[in-house]
Amino acid sequence: MEIKDIENLFRNQDLDIAEPALGHQERFLEKLREQSPHSNNGKLRALWTPILAVAAGLLLIIMLAGNLTGFGITNNPGDLANVSPEMKETQLFYASLIKTELARLNDLKSPETEAIVKDALAQMEKLDLDYEKLKKDLVKSGQDKRVIFAMVSNLQQRIDILNNVLSKIEEINQLKNPKNENNYI
Repeated sequence: MEIKDIENLFRNQDLDIAEPALGHQERFLEKLREQSPHSNNGKLRALWTPILAVAAGLLLIIMLAGNLTGFGITNNPGDLANVSPEMKETQLFYASLIKTELARLNDLKSPETEAIVKDALAQMEKLDLDYEKLKKDLVKSGQDKRVIFAMVSNLQQRIDILNNVLSKIEEINQLKNPKNENNYI
């Protein structure tokens, strides 16, 4: 309808204000029921409801188990890897270097060097605890550059400790070498 037609209806007061015939609503509802196939839909819904409930329950259990075991989908927001791609590379580099140096340290461990190794591992543990605090600070500070620098410095300190201990162990092993001993009496 156009606006002029509506205006004419109001001017002429030609509005349909009569009540519908008796039974009109029932006939209208019956026609609606005939057109919509809800009877089969109700049966299908009744079949799928328990299956979907079980699937949702299993999905919830899997997600909770994943988060509890550390296999969650989300990354730790306190990691350097979440700051930028460069920081991700830095973190991976230091982590792999620390891992290889620790393995080398354990390979060179001997009764003569046990005290040095034990001290180094204690220092590494302290730095690891500091690093965990820095991760929390990184989240709180909104990736403050000073916290990022402190995290990278922490990783560098770990490498320095491992390198120093490894060089001391190599010195001790060289001193034990019979070629270095003087047999003068």
